[in-house]
Amino acid sequence: MKRWLGKAETALGNHSDRLNAINIFPVADGDTGTNLYLTVRAAARSLVLGEDQPAPVDVGEVLATAGQAAMEEARGNSGTLFSVFLCAAAEPLAGHTRMTSTLLAAALNRAQIRAWSALSDPVPGTMLSVMEAAARAAAAVDAGQDGDDSNHALGLTLDAAVEGALAAVVHTEEQLDALQTARVVDAGGVGMLLILDCLRSAVMGQELQDELLDGLHGYDVSDPHIHASMPDDDGVEVMCTITLSPLNAATLRQRLDEIGESVIMSQVGSGPDPDGNYRWRVHVHVPDPDPAVAIIRSLGEPSQISISELALPRDPAVDAVNTGGHER
Repeated sequence: MKRWLGKAETALGNHSDRLNAINIFPVADGDTGTNLYLTVRAAARSLVLGEDQPAPVDVGEVLATAGQAAMEEARGNSGTLFSVFLCAAAEPLAGHTRMTSTLLAAALNRAQIRAWSALSDPVPGTMLSVMEAAARAAAAVDAGQDGDDSNHALGLTLDAAVEGALAAVVHTEEQLDALQTARVVDAGGVGMLLILDCLRSAVMGQELQDELLDGLHGYDVSDPHIHASMPDDDGVEVMCTITLSPLNAATLRQRLDEIGESVIMSQVGSGPDPDGNYRWRVHVHVPDPDPAVAIIRSLGEPSQISISELALPRDPAVDAVNTGGHER
């Protein structure tokens, strides 16, 4: 699991510029690659242990630790959804010391369901579709292996998950009008495909499949930065962490839905505090931050508030990773 997230950090760092270049949905802000890279980096670095710290052997515990770190530092829609994916994938793996085909299929299924449910208005043709396709492909192969817990069976299931994800990425272009018009695939979907291939590579001890992205529309290095020619998106992205009761969390989601878009709410942590409240990570796009922040503060005391402009200065020559996103 450590190798997986380390490989994913490196791969996303290498690909962040091309991911940013084709990032036009849900807003053409050209930062999906950067957001995914920074979020995965937070997950990977949470697993770097000090010399006196014993290494955990519980797969679920390791991924839960990484997922919480990712959630706390998640960037944008894509980073937030990946954090939800990672936290949820950890749950079926709790108490297990090695991955099997059946556990992988269960983890991918739990993760995609949780990611779809985190968004108030989930849209097919995004990284959600890629997560779902990977989970379905893995489940289909695992079902035919009659409980085989060998590494060979695990490899077959991992291969199927990556193949399913690739097919879903290609299909994203047909599912969203904005992508079809620009003739590009979904940036978040490609990022998720890379992350899944890193998992296959780390678990099976094989190289990444460099040819995996060949032929994806918009992904050749000679292709233009599509987002740079798109109209500017007005408004801001507001993110924070807040402790709320389930009722107040539902109220917050409803009120943010009324004033904004891309509302994502997901629990941070494994359970309630003594008062029955849960920690939540909140994400929303709104025209103006003040009403959103006021709604949030009316229900609790938020922490880690970030407000980011959706309309960015667009200079494709600037290295995407070195910009470090646009939080303020």
